Amino acid sequence: MGRRRKPKLIPEVTFTGIADKGRSVGRSEEGQVIFADNTAPGDVADVLVLRKKKGFLMGVPQHFHHYSKDRVTPFCRHYDQCGGCQWQHLSYEAQALHKQKVVEDALRRIGKVEAEEFLPIIPAGRTRYYRNKLEFSFSNKRWLSREEIDSNISNEEDVLGFHRAGAFDKVVDISHCWLQEDPSNELRNGIKRIAIGQGLSFHDAREHQGLLRQVMFRITTLGEILVLLSFHKADDTLIRPFMDAVLEAFPQITTLCYCINPKLNDFLYDLDMVTYAGKGYVEEQLGHVRFKVGPKSFFQTNTYQGKALYDLAVAFAGLKGDENVYDLYTGIGSIALYVAGQCRQVVGIEEIPEAIEDARANASLNGIGNARFYAGDVKDILTADFAAQHGRPNVLITDPPRAGMHPDVVKMLLQLEAPRIVYVSCNPATQARDLQLMSARYLVRKSRPVDMFPHTHHVENVALLELRDALV
Repeated sequence: MGRRRKPKLIPEVTFTGIADKGRSVGRSEEGQVIFADNTAPGDVADVLVLRKKKGFLMGVPQHFHHYSKDRVTPFCRHYDQCGGCQWQHLSYEAQALHKQKVVEDALRRIGKVEAEEFLPIIPAGRTRYYRNKLEFSFSNKRWLSREEIDSNISNEEDVLGFHRAGAFDKVVDISHCWLQEDPSNELRNGIKRIAIGQGLSFHDAREHQGLLRQVMFRITTLGEILVLLSFHKADDTLIRPFMDAVLEAFPQITTLCYCINPKLNDFLYDLDMVTYAGKGYVEEQLGHVRFKVGPKSFFQTNTYQGKALYDLAVAFAGLKGDENVYDLYTGIGSIALYVAGQCRQVVGIEEIPEAIEDARANASLNGIGNARFYAGDVKDILTADFAAQHGRPNVLITDPPRAGMHPDVVKMLLQLEAPRIVYVSCNPATQARDLQLMSARYLVRKSRPVDMFPHTHHVENVALLELRDALV
């Protein structure tokens, strides 16, 4: 057998930008593109190469020659272990600037798109406690640091927190999370104490046993609180006393729900939800629209910045009151209901039937009568016959998932020839791909990023497209 090749050390890599999963991107003196963990734009470091990919290298820093001026001390005690926030070691001002660069680079390099205006990013007004929804996992195995492993500390411990990336069977025990405002931390720590006090078993992912699996909190700006608990099996002798104790300890809970999940995966949206106490949903206000949000609802997780995102979409749409608007991938009708008062008609399409039920209920809640919603895959629903029935859109808004739009949807948009398209994206790379596919017929007038999730690599972007023929 031949000897394994010694890992290569690349000296003095200068890091210039951010990338997925908290990595920074830089170049060697020879021009090789290198991605590395535990670095920041502005760092200069020697990097040990761990993997070679086509066109780039992956590695870890071994020695720092220079630290970035934009580095700051992370404010969360769990930052090094949790992995939920990747950029707390970078000042927020620098995060916003680099996210702007990520969007512009994606459109230019992937989409070969040069927008007429690249507008500055809308930064988050809140950089802490900005989420209205968080999910935590119960586990009987705690994630250990390298120092704890070296000290032979046992990981057998009942914990409640977040799964470390790549560790499906272990959870980082969280004492304080900075993502959701009070009483989120009080609720999580209190529920954990009650469970341990009652001797309930925490989930074992390897053995697939243990009663308690997950808890989700939805805390709205209106002060309503929804708590959803997931149990491995139905056992009223254990579940009811536990739920009663949670309600007694936290009377501020307005809706308490639970579900039974015997599956191997933690996906909850295909399960039946049981309302144990309360009305079964919470209400949230986003701008001028009020929403009923249930345990299965796909609602914007940052209410504060969600308003900024929707206001930007409305501004780009340029509605005057007589337009026929299509809203693709409408979810619970969030954007559709937001623009309904400024157009003649809005037609929403969403694949998930439960979301469409929510959209219709929320239209009724707000007294909106000019919104029509359809359940089904956009590529199947949006056809020439559908357009003939509902009229050609004057403005089309699309907010697809991270994978972007299906090629058939792009083809249909090119056939519909809506004079104006507002493309809201949570993935600039797939947005850039779609914009390139549409570039023969559409010109990108404006592009503006919105930072919905500070301290993560995620960034939204809103692009305004106008039909080239309409510009003549």
